[in-house]
Amino acid sequence: MIQTEALIIGAGPVGLFQAFQLGLQNIRCHVVDALPQVGGQCVELYANKPIYDIPGIPYCTGQQLIDQLQQQVKPFAPQFHLQQLVNELKATDDGQWHVQTNQGTAFKAATVFIAAGVGAFVKRGLSLPGFDELLNQQIFYAAPTPTSFKGKHLVVLGDSDAALAACAQWRQGPTAAATVTLVHRRDQFQAEPHAIEDMRQACANQAMRFVAGQPTGLVQANGQLTGLEILNSEGDTEVLPADALLLCLGVSPKLGPISDWGLAMERKQLPVNTETYATDAKGIFAVGDINTYPGKKKLILCGFHEATLAAFGASALLHPDQKTLLQYTTTSTHLHKLLGVS
Repeated sequence: MIQTEALIIGAGPVGLFQAFQLGLQNIRCHVVDALPQVGGQCVELYANKPIYDIPGIPYCTGQQLIDQLQQQVKPFAPQFHLQQLVNELKATDDGQWHVQTNQGTAFKAATVFIAAGVGAFVKRGLSLPGFDELLNQQIFYAAPTPTSFKGKHLVVLGDSDAALAACAQWRQGPTAAATVTLVHRRDQFQAEPHAIEDMRQACANQAMRFVAGQPTGLVQANGQLTGLEILNSEGDTEVLPADALLLCLGVSPKLGPISDWGLAMERKQLPVNTETYATDAKGIFAVGDINTYPGKKKLILCGFHEATLAAFGASALLHPDQKTLLQYTTTSTHLHKLLGVS
């Protein structure tokens, strides 16, 4: 059981800034996210796309914004628990919150900040019989080791830069797969033009193969994956040799267990008091796209504002005998000490 003053659910831009604002209140925190890296939809959906409305930053990409936020929060050393989905949140007898993840990590938190956007982003899988049993055995979201697919008949599913980069990586070199086949439902890709051209040239050189089609079945023998059945673009069933699948299908938001936590909800969002962005449950705050209130705008910069007031609200709740002062990072020696600034 990890005891903490604050637990943040969600490591997107608002969750990261929440950790920073809590740090300015001298509140240390743990952060849980369902994805294997920080960044939320900023990284998953528009890592290389431009953002123009962050105050003081005329232009940055989603990944650059996350990199800057990670650098900013570094003095407060939040502890991250990634690739873990919070599946249980319940009140304790002493007025705190018991939180547990699907990996068995358990927290006892005095305050909880839900910064889960539109829900937990989870990797897209395949709704096919046998998928769950083969996941992390012969079906993967990422290669477990640098030699995982050496000599294998590898099928990569997806149309993104990540999918095309995986094909490029595994079709050549000393750890190359025996064969590499890219599968996507149509001959169009959400990737950089140079990556698409590289893939097409590799297909022309017979270094790999592209097949347009939709997966319809996992072919197995003695419990082992031997092929992927697809319905190809001609409407015919085809079986591709495969003893390893690499899924680059992106992510999908799922409200998931949040709806089972007993919190008041309106249209899959958490109503909050805009003075502190507290929910109806004492000690639980909601910031970013997961919350709702009159005039709510789903913008990153609005989430930053919400995180700031939520941190002040948490400070007043955690330390009721102390006056919560408004201090400025430009002049406060106390904040300079917390930030490690001389």
